[in-house]
Amino acid sequence: MIKFAVITDIHGNSPALTAVLRDITSRGLDRIYCLGDVVGIGPDSNEVLELLLSRSDVSFVVGNHDVAVMAAYNGEDAPIGHENEQHHHQWLADRINPVYIEAMSEWPKQLIVNYFNKELLFTHYHLNQGWFLSIEKNPTTENLDQLYKETKYKLVCFGHHHRVHHFVSSQRAYFNPGALGCYDKPCARYGVITLTENTISEELIEVPYNNKEFLQSYHQLQVPEREFILKIFHGGQLA
Repeated sequence: MIKFAVITDIHGNSPALTAVLRDITSRGLDRIYCLGDVVGIGPDSNEVLELLLSRSDVSFVVGNHDVAVMAAYNGEDAPIGHENEQHHHQWLADRINPVYIEAMSEWPKQLIVNYFNKELLFTHYHLNQGWFLSIEKNPTTENLDQLYKETKYKLVCFGHHHRVHHFVSSQRAYFNPGALGCYDKPCARYGVITLTENTISEELIEVPYNNKEFLQSYHQLQVPEREFILKIFHGGQLA
């Protein structure tokens, strides 16, 4: 039996990530798969990257916000869909340790791994010609099976859409544990996958943590677009 964690969309929230990593350690999980958007939105870019890159048990794929921050750092055009967020991403890029830009530049857009002769896919979101598809707000088993009909994956793990998704078809399972760092209550979410020779199971975990100081830091640090971010991505918890 193998058990591993799936984390995604940390979005620069270090207290949420700290709480989740503590919980993962307590469960003795074999590995962590991090599905991107480690940075962007929240201000703690260096802190979350230090927490993850200091470990030897984390595998990464890159997310769209990670790409946007790297583009801002390198003076490149914003990636598709992020043209209106350049000021925010530049603010983050101006504060990030260059060593983390180098690390993120090595992350692929997807990972395919094999356990017990089962192919598993880890990606930030479904890809088309090397870039992420637009978010499908109401996904179904049928349309997901259509996307992956030419593949042999038994499990597709993804993020990007901050809601939880869990679908199981006759072909495979699809699992998005929801955004770890963006939620409308003081909890951080992640997933635990358990594999045996014959089974795959997915479990959603919610870890409570104190997010008050983190939310206040948006104002203290004068994060660009902070009012919008606090309302949309954190549910207006400071109101």
